Amino acid sequence: MEKKVKHKEEAFLQHPVLFIAVLVLGFVLMDPFEIGPVGGIEFRPVKHDIAPYKEVMGGWPRDNESQLGNGKLEFVDEVFGPESLEFDSFGRGPYTGLADGRVVRWMGEGIGWETFAIVTSNWSEKVCARGVDSTTSKQWKHEKWCGRPLGLRFNKDSGDLYIADAYYGLLVVGPRGGLATPLATHVDGKPILFANDLDIHKNGSIFFTDTSRKYNRVRLLSRYHFYILLEGETTGRILRYDPPTKTTHAIPSHSFCPSKSIFDTSVRFGLMKYWLEGPRAGTKELVAHLPGFPDNVRMNENGQFWVAIDCCRTQAQEILVHNPWMRSLYFRLPIKMKILARIMGMKMFTMISLFDENGRIVKVLEDRKGVVMKLVSEVREVEGKLWIGTVAHNHIATLSYP
Repeated sequence: MEKKVKHKEEAFLQHPVLFIAVLVLGFVLMDPFEIGPVGGIEFRPVKHDIAPYKEVMGGWPRDNESQLGNGKLEFVDEVFGPESLEFDSFGRGPYTGLADGRVVRWMGEGIGWETFAIVTSNWSEKVCARGVDSTTSKQWKHEKWCGRPLGLRFNKDSGDLYIADAYYGLLVVGPRGGLATPLATHVDGKPILFANDLDIHKNGSIFFTDTSRKYNRVRLLSRYHFYILLEGETTGRILRYDPPTKTTHAIPSHSFCPSKSIFDTSVRFGLMKYWLEGPRAGTKELVAHLPGFPDNVRMNENGQFWVAIDCCRTQAQEILVHNPWMRSLYFRLPIKMKILARIMGMKMFTMISLFDENGRIVKVLEDRKGVVMKLVSEVREVEGKLWIGTVAHNHIATLSYP
């Protein structure tokens, strides 16, 4: 019996190609040196049903003139990762949250940018202020200490500024600025891991997003949000804070922009509407398929919605979305993310799209060559101008519209 087993082992070793293939497969599955893009994390891809690639991309209008690339770069190396942009009731601004933990506002050419608010008393210039390096890995280990204000919204009646901070949850600061006051850091006794964006309902309730109940931003920083995108995990949620009762609870769905309804952006390449009021309250519907990864949604004065999109989907990507086991193997390969993305045909660029309330496309603007920015977070339309924010670059972009 021993001779027979030994003979089989020797026969296996005599096929070096098979032997090497088994070793490589074992290495990929185990990734002991955590070389692959998802090395060192509990990566469990989820299957999603998404609209067919040809259906979405075949019917999506393209900006062949790449008009967004004609935008103007503003405040270069003066603001660091300005994701969300806001203006107060007096028209002052923009206000924006920075990667160094501050909320700043523009005071005009004579004064420039001034610090308006901070989200934690931990903040100090010595520890947190790293200038243009704030959007690089040099800031990552300090973010959780210094804060990372993302979504901003003013209550136009009170002048209060509400802040969604990735580490400190939902906060508010008065019209004069200063140290923000925490409003919501936990839900049902569990911490809010990744507060991202928010909006204010007409009744005063604050709706804000918790991007993930599995990952906080500090765990995602080395690849930013790629863990969530690659895994397709769907633990993100909308939270509602009610000022009169000072309570926070979750509502079904996953993002925001409330008036009578909420528009939802998610990793499934879709724009969802969640109804808050009326006969359809508590229900949701898909109103538009998207060609890429959406971020913030902002409404203009006409009741239309600008959606920031990092474009675009590929056919290879669709196969991976439908087959989680393929994603699990593919992203454990000891190859850099940039190369793996290139193999899938992905060449990311910025797109912003305007939708009406029913999800019909009104306008599409692209920046295919990354002239203005390669990663877009938000679009605000103010008095004939688009203000475009980004979590990754050290500038703001503007473009006349229409």
